[in-house]
Amino acid sequence: MAALQLSSPAFDDGNPIPREYGYTEENVNPPFDISGVPAGTESLVLVMDDPDAVEPAGKIWDHWLVWNVDPTRKRIPEGWNTGTASATEGENDYGEPGYGGPNPPDGEHTYRFRLYALDTELDVPAGADKDRLELAMEDHVLDEATLEGTYAP
Repeated sequence: MAALQLSSPAFDDGNPIPREYGYTEENVNPPFDISGVPAGTESLVLVMDDPDAVEPAGKIWDHWLVWNVDPTRKRIPEGWNTGTASATEGENDYGEPGYGGPNPPDGEHTYRFRLYALDTELDVPAGADKDRLELAMEDHVLDEATLEGTYAP
């Protein structure tokens, strides 16, 4: 069985994220392809964050939190409207619900898109932060995959 995989037709792992996905540009999420979802998966979680933000912001900056994604989903479209997909979004560190694109203040940053396969759906309300999401995910992760992309001001 193939391991969980997350890829994007918009950029390859480790390569630049196209400009239009930036916070001060079109600020829409890039498209993603999902494969290798393990048997027994009840939901998927997608987290986008910026570990390079620790220096300028004092923390890992959370850009997008999405949970209770249907495990049969093979693609997340560009500019995804999660409301029509029955998925739930948290609040990003811009203080907004949904996707908040890359916006590094001090040079190129590497952004992580992490996909988790869970053995349950999560009882976490919309607008929750990453700490609350990660607490709910504890002991339920069957597999995870990471895709990274860079973005410079």
